[in-house]
This record gives sequence, structure tokens and C-alpha cells, in this order.
Amino acid sequence: MDWSLLVVGLGLALFLEGAAYALLPERMKSLLIAMLEQPAAKLRGVGLTMAMIGVAIVWLVQGV
Repeated sequence: MDWSLLVVGLGLALFLEGAAYALLPERMKSLLIAMLEQPAAKLRGVGLTMAMIGVAIVWLVQGV
């Protein structure tokens, strides 16, 4: 396994997360408040879906 790919992916995730908070801090606050109002099962489902999409993207890119 090439660990550099994992490190690059982690760096990209941190960059995107940080950019969202830096560019849209008020929107991120309202988004977090809206997330607190959602049931845990819904958040878990969305998180699992996003994780599967991420794995699929990496798998497709690595297959090229």
C-alpha cells in the first residue's frame, strides 16, 4: 500500500474542511445547528453514504 495516497487524501479533506469554515463561517454555524436537530440514524446514513462514495471514487481513480 502506498501511504502517500492516504496522506494526500487526508490533506485534501483537511483543506476542504478548513476552506469551508474560513470562507463561510456563518453558513457553517447554521449547518451545524441544523445537524444537531437531525436524528442520529439519519446522520449515520448520510455519513455511511458519503464514505461509500469516497471509497468508490478512490477505487475508480486507482483503477485508471
